[in-house]
Amino acid sequence: MSVWIDQRAEKVLDEQMEAVIRAVVADSLCYEGFSEPAEVSVSIVTEEEIRSINRQFRGIDRVTDVLSFPLLTFEAGEVYERNEDGEVLLGDIIICLQRAEEQAASYGHSLKREIAFLTAHSMLHLLGYDHMEKEEEKIMFEKQEEILQKAGIPRQ
Repeated sequence: MSVWIDQRAEKVLDEQMEAVIRAVVADSLCYEGFSEPAEVSVSIVTEEEIRSINRQFRGIDRVTDVLSFPLLTFEAGEVYERNEDGEVLLGDIIICLQRAEEQAASYGHSLKREIAFLTAHSMLHLLGYDHMEKEEEKIMFEKQEEILQKAGIPRQ
């Protein structure tokens, strides 16, 4: 499994936080039974950058906490695109560090918990889940919490 972390925010996450991201990616894949070797790209960005990406790709001109860009549809017969190492390209996760810090403070938990939550949330999007309907949202949020429990980062 390859997790590429590109840090483009003013503040840089330390190696321990990068390890949390990698662990949650791995735990998400394991939880969902995705046994293929996989590649995920994670970018840590500024508010300005995530707003620009959100506007460009979703037509929404505002800052958000996280964006997910899955490369798979999980439709029957889909052929997985692979990198040169044979890993399935799952997609991209973009996390706004400033928004994650604000949400951690607002929810009264650590930045580690918030980054782990955003990573688990995005991994489920990369693995084919969505939360557009109430029932989908319930399923997705239950899965997020179970992944974070497994990772040892429960809600406080």
